[in-house]
Amino acid sequence: MTDARTPQGAGERPPHVADARTWAAPAPPAAPTAPAAPAAPRTLREFEAAARARLAPEYYGYFAGGAGDEVTVRANEAAFERLSLLPRVLRGAGRPRTDVTLPGGRAAMPVLVAPTAFHRLADPEGERATARAAATAGTIMIVSMASTVAVGDVAAAAPGATLWFQLYVQPDMAFTETLVRRAEAAGCRALVVTVDSPAHGLRDRERHHGLQDLPEGMACENLRDGGRVRPIVMSPETSWEHIGLLREMTALPIVLKGVAHPADARLALDHGVSGLLVSNHGGRQLDTVPAAVDLLPEIVAAVGGAVPVLMDGGVRRGTDVLKAMALGAAAVAVGRPVIWGLAADGERGVTRVLDLLRSEVEHALTLCGCASVHDLDPGMVRRSCR
Repeated sequence: MTDARTPQGAGERPPHVADARTWAAPAPPAAPTAPAAPAAPRTLREFEAAARARLAPEYYGYFAGGAGDEVTVRANEAAFERLSLLPRVLRGAGRPRTDVTLPGGRAAMPVLVAPTAFHRLADPEGERATARAAATAGTIMIVSMASTVAVGDVAAAAPGATLWFQLYVQPDMAFTETLVRRAEAAGCRALVVTVDSPAHGLRDRERHHGLQDLPEGMACENLRDGGRVRPIVMSPETSWEHIGLLREMTALPIVLKGVAHPADARLALDHGVSGLLVSNHGGRQLDTVPAAVDLLPEIVAAVGGAVPVLMDGGVRRGTDVLKAMALGAAAVAVGRPVIWGLAADGERGVTRVLDLLRSEVEHALTLCGCASVHDLDPGMVRRSCR
């Protein structure tokens, strides 16, 4: 037994060990393990949660919020929950096709990138990253007039992307024409004219956070005019006459975004538009407007197939896409989910969001017995009472 007063020698046998050759020194303490990386988002809801964790509260509030009490923001998503799909069986449909052809080009899937402002608030690459992801997905990106990257630079960053350009008609028609020419020079294949904004929506979340301007180093780059950046003017003077002036100004197809009333849909046909995009501006303009998918059937009936009808607002799953198309939409557009992907993981995040939606569309089409999105019809949708 070792004397407690004497340190044990390096070659001595420890107490109670029969053979010193079998003894091993105690292992050093294990290094602390790094916390596991958070799992990659697997749904659009998870992408929103990841984006919210990364964005400054005022920026998240800007993207997520809407006008007034945000009744319409909630209604857009809730309306899809009240709709059910009624599948067909034993149709031998095979793997479904998802491509669609629209006035401003072909898309590999019926999900377009809706025009949303200020992508650089979500990621330094901003609209460049979004456009590259849209090109990877083979779909159309509608570049916002309020983008933080000029439309020509967006096109240069993603030469394979199909771009449309969203436009607010400005009271200064000469400057409006300048914007149209910039879109044409960038290779945009359609003009999406937003018509639901004679004034800015009253958005309580933005007022609460005091978000009044972009941070230093960012601007609405499409609005540069010499040495200044013009403000976007929402004018109650904008009328059908301005649509006629645009029609004379460009040969690009004109899609009107924000038509909600069937009478306006019929008037649009009289003014030579090439398509309509049923939208309530994501609930960001006039609160309590009905959900976009609830407006869709009446607009489709009003145009009677004369022009394609698209819609945006509340699409969060591939099944939502099928419901909208069964009710007559030629395609849908998504806005906030793209921003959530961009904020969560830049270009890769947007690519993943679009890939998720395409995969869900294909899967839902298969389960509905459809060979393509063109096989969908109103009889495959039921409306519940909840």
